[in-house]
Amino acid sequence: MQRAQADKLRTTDQKLILVTGATGKVGQHFIQRLLADPDRREYRVRALCHHRLLEASDRLEVMRGSMVDHQSVLSAVAGASHVLHLATSKETPETIMDVAVKGMFWLLEACRESSDFEQFVLVGGDAGMGHFFYPHPVPVTETQKHSAYPGCYALSKVLEEVMLEQYFIQYQLNGCCLRAPWIMEKDDFKYQLSFGEDVFGGPRWCDLVGPERARQYRESNAVPIMLDAHGVPLKRNFVHVDDLVSAILCALDHPRAAGQTFNVCMDEPVDYAELARYLAETRGIPSVPVPTPYFSTWLDNAKAKFVLGFRPRFDLARMAEAAFTYLRAADDPRVVWYPG
Repeated sequence: MQRAQADKLRTTDQKLILVTGATGKVGQHFIQRLLADPDRREYRVRALCHHRLLEASDRLEVMRGSMVDHQSVLSAVAGASHVLHLATSKETPETIMDVAVKGMFWLLEACRESSDFEQFVLVGGDAGMGHFFYPHPVPVTETQKHSAYPGCYALSKVLEEVMLEQYFIQYQLNGCCLRAPWIMEKDDFKYQLSFGEDVFGGPRWCDLVGPERARQYRESNAVPIMLDAHGVPLKRNFVHVDDLVSAILCALDHPRAAGQTFNVCMDEPVDYAELARYLAETRGIPSVPVPTPYFSTWLDNAKAKFVLGFRPRFDLARMAEAAFTYLRAADDPRVVWYPG
């Protein structure tokens, strides 16, 4: 879309927010919440879609394109006042640097050169802090140095955060990073406990215990108690997509968000022993300890709460209840859109 066309979509009191990765779980939830909010009627949305498309409406413009295509990025940014950057390529070495580094560079450059631009919001990840791969003897705050775990995805999250930080330093570009751990929706939290091939993300419990024990645990509907490298029940960070979207809305146009990074997560990480006790008490679900080489982490969300007014609504019980009571419709199968 050319600048003249984009200008027709805006009036002096309107804002146009570009959402990359708009068809993912965060993008779709954010767009729905923003457009339904009566206090944010000044916002229009431009959704940059790659493989899948959203349905356009009077305040939602849908654009097909790719982060790896320079012209797609330029067209997507034209006339936008805000950018919410969600697009990623996960653990795919063939494309991840084109998407995460080159694509984000083009995105930032287009924002820097645009007279319409106001704010850039990046959703980062705790992969850039090492997740549970490294020991974390104290809570992880935003001042800790980056420490990507092995693989290209974690490296890409570090590079994204550093690029945004440098654009604030070099050009005073108004941007902030919301660093999220593993994002849950629907029955995701239930399936991250599965001993089957349907496990959501990692670790793959079936590989850790072997095929025969995995079969036995599936038949008994058991869930794992994840043990750390010292044999102690592990604590691990999560965030529900509803809470993450709330944090994005808190950060949008917030005057104290400029140049800042915020951990966005539950108030306390999920303790796998506590989770097993809760599921046993509420549903009679058995559990089995599973040794792993990993370590507990505690993301500290105090900064987001203090500066942005962020208040997560999901704790362990609410996360479990939401996932274990969720009933999927026949036209809503579980689909893994990316590896990892």
